[in-house]
Amino acid sequence: MPSWWPPKALCALLLLLGAGVCAQVAGHGAKRVLAADLGLVVNQADPYSVAVGDYYMRQRGLDASQVLVVDLPVKPVLSAAEFEPLQAQLKAALGGKTRALVLAWTQPYAVECNGITAAVTLGFDPEVCKNTCAPSKPSPLFNRVLTPAHTEEGLRPSMLLAARSVESAKALIDRGLAADQQLGKRGVPLAHAVFVSTLDKARNVRAPLFPVAAMVPALGLQIDRVDSSQAEPLPRVILYQTGSVREEHMARIAWLPGALADHLTSFGGQLLHAQGQMSVLDWLEAGATASYGTVSEPCNHLQKFPHPALLLAHYAQGASVLEAYWRSVAWPAQGVFVGEPLAAPFGR
Repeated sequence: MPSWWPPKALCALLLLLGAGVCAQVAGHGAKRVLAADLGLVVNQADPYSVAVGDYYMRQRGLDASQVLVVDLPVKPVLSAAEFEPLQAQLKAALGGKTRALVLAWTQPYAVECNGITAAVTLGFDPEVCKNTCAPSKPSPLFNRVLTPAHTEEGLRPSMLLAARSVESAKALIDRGLAADQQLGKRGVPLAHAVFVSTLDKARNVRAPLFPVAAMVPALGLQIDRVDSSQAEPLPRVILYQTGSVREEHMARIAWLPGALADHLTSFGGQLLHAQGQMSVLDWLEAGATASYGTVSEPCNHLQKFPHPALLLAHYAQGASVLEAYWRSVAWPAQGVFVGEPLAAPFGR
């Protein structure tokens, strides 16, 4: 199997699967983000951040020069004024070698109504908070391969290395490492990408974007379409997407290292206070390696959530978790990307 497909070939595949999108989906030989490209941000005021940052640095082999130590309030939501010093420190400290960032904490996860990963990567956008149900600015990283030009412009995709405990975070990091370059190879059983339709009309709006069920041996994938009422075991899951307040059949899912999972709902990104809804941390506790959720009411605009076909296509093409998720969300201002950023099960 080739390590990447030519853009026209992958476009044809996506159209065949009913995705309805193809522009720029292929990596076209671009180098994915690696450990040497990463900046690790640690909050010295947070014991979780210090412990998890140290473990991540050792496990991924980061150099001390790649670590930026900051001092932030340890609380769920920062004000714009509290965020400004972090933004200034990042701007002053980051050089041309740093292509992406990992934030080693669970809170803060928001800057007012913005997700903290969006604020760090794209800058805090106060306009969103005037009406969180309105469309927000398109991301320059949507469906685009990360290039040196993005880095020169200060555009560095970021991910929150969040978990409910230090031990859970260490297990998450270990899953990311275990995932690397394990799938899409000859002799390896197919991994399953599972797309779940629900009866929740407000949250099932993404279902028309789900690829059709198909076996794709060239990518090492089996694409499954299932109904939320089905409770049969799901083996070797690498991607799981649904639309619901919470996932009721978590125990049936056998996660592969590097698995992505998200549920289209309003407050999944409120990691510690999800207002009666399931937090994205529940996916990570169950065995997923990354997820995405919004921190303020998005009003189910499809563009504010991961596009199923784009997320699958970029990930199966060898992108890292970080890159695949950032490429899949058109309007990410209210979202937070959470997980182990470097996991790349289809990487070569």
